[in-house]
Amino acid sequence: MHFKKAFAVLAPSVVAVSLLVEPASAGVMMQGFYWDASASGTSWWNNLGSKANELKLAGFTAVWIPPVTKGASGGYSNGYDPFDDYDMGSKNQMGTVATRWGTREDLQKSVAMMRANGLDVYVDMVLNHRNGDDGSWNFKYADAYGVVGNGNGRFGKGYYDFHPGFKSQDANVPNDDSSFGRDLAHDSAYVADGLKKAGDWMTKSLDIQGYRLDYVKGISYTFLKDYLNYGAMAGKFAVGEYWDGNRDTLNWWTSSAMGNRSTVFDFALRDELASMANSGGYYDMSRLDHAGLTGINPSQSVTWVENHDTDGHNPISKNKHLAYAYILTSEGYPTVFYKDYYNYGMKSTIDNLIWIHEKIASGSTQQRWKDGDVFAYERMGGNHLLTALNDNGSSARTITVQTGFGANVKLHDYAGRGADVWTNGSGQATITIPANNYVAYSKDGIGGTFATANYAVTQEFAGASDLDIKPADNTQLVTVGRVYAQSGKPITANLYYDAASWTGSTYIYLELDGPTGTKITSNNFYTSTAQPGTITYTPTSTGWYTFKIRSYNTPTANQKPNYWLKTTYTAPQK
Repeated sequence: MHFKKAFAVLAPSVVAVSLLVEPASAGVMMQGFYWDASASGTSWWNNLGSKANELKLAGFTAVWIPPVTKGASGGYSNGYDPFDDYDMGSKNQMGTVATRWGTREDLQKSVAMMRANGLDVYVDMVLNHRNGDDGSWNFKYADAYGVVGNGNGRFGKGYYDFHPGFKSQDANVPNDDSSFGRDLAHDSAYVADGLKKAGDWMTKSLDIQGYRLDYVKGISYTFLKDYLNYGAMAGKFAVGEYWDGNRDTLNWWTSSAMGNRSTVFDFALRDELASMANSGGYYDMSRLDHAGLTGINPSQSVTWVENHDTDGHNPISKNKHLAYAYILTSEGYPTVFYKDYYNYGMKSTIDNLIWIHEKIASGSTQQRWKDGDVFAYERMGGNHLLTALNDNGSSARTITVQTGFGANVKLHDYAGRGADVWTNGSGQATITIPANNYVAYSKDGIGGTFATANYAVTQEFAGASDLDIKPADNTQLVTVGRVYAQSGKPITANLYYDAASWTGSTYIYLELDGPTGTKITSNNFYTSTAQPGTITYTPTSTGWYTFKIRSYNTPTANQKPNYWLKTTYTAPQK
């Protein structure tokens, strides 16, 4: 028998209205990895790129990818033990060139393929700490020639770049925990400037659209605001991992501390959803009424059901479909966990809910019914959406609720669980919610599918001796990098270069080779050339196109000039 405490049922006319209105379609994010993810026979970056088309056609709008820089445990690292800020899988360090997820080249191709399908890409940024020093707090990195030493690789660090070496912690750090590694001193001008420049370099190298900020409790929020407003990072999306179940604390961080510059994951709502799903029908469903940060500040809330951390130690073990039904019909920006979607058999359920989220759910929320077993609410924008969840594992429930659809309107359950119904002359609807299930009603006749949006990327290759790509060598032709381009879509390369001390005979030679290794086009750029120097080519076949560079007749003061090659191209969708 199903036992629950008795709760008073609110009459259909009694409503609660949310404080803020969400945009019509906030999109749906995929967390594109999990803790022990690996891809047999290929890199994880290639795996994500290969799934870009199906994710976009399913209605996803963004993919959150794992940390991209080399970790202290090399090929075994998930990226949360970051070592070198300028190694995205291109330097032979920590026993490997590639990161756990693949090479820099794989990564750039994956991002380009996601953009070719119209997906935004968010990178997981670990800014709290660094790992892998020599035991004495010294971080030394390989340069573009593979040489390791003081000052060889860019943004080396020492004892006084960390706490407590620099000084005591910044007062604007909410809750410092140095157990994750050497605790970066964000209040050091050198560290702050170095992190911002590294973030700018990474953003330009990949052409990404936003950031997931790891462990923001340990980071000065004054620094974070400056960081997110620096260079190529300015204006891009951000979401912080502030692990706290108090929605007022989450609201303080995103609104007051960060001045709305970053959204935040709604841990308070996730706690409620975990209690609801794991309680097996013994949860008070009325607690879902405007729950979590989403209930008071939905425009700054990123909602979620599972992630790489909770999946391992605090998972939702049952009834997860109810949790996804809630976040994908509610306000806030919902996140789907890769493992739930691909590994745990929830793809078809989630696909249907994404369609509902993107095609119907919009506007503010009115509560329409709540008791111990059932919670029903209506999204008031667009065509309106009436969602009801029943956590009773043995009994269906039938309720009559007031709606905003109007009188005598045919309603269809787009979740496919309930029969079509009509509102009565007063706009009320009588709906039945199956046991341990949900319904999602709106006006009959809504349709539509999802389409891709074919975006090009602009990915920058920066050449300098202290980076991962060699400068314009005056003794040999060196490879700048490769791009994986779609046939029929132009490749444009804009070259900026350091012409200091050049003479009239000094020049840089830039070459583009095709998939077979044959030179396709090239050009020479002199001190008199207006920058950027440009070469263009429209591929006749899809594949890898390689840029190579060399300098000639360079002066002693600038024998191997630095350069910045901005490549714009379109990757294939599949």
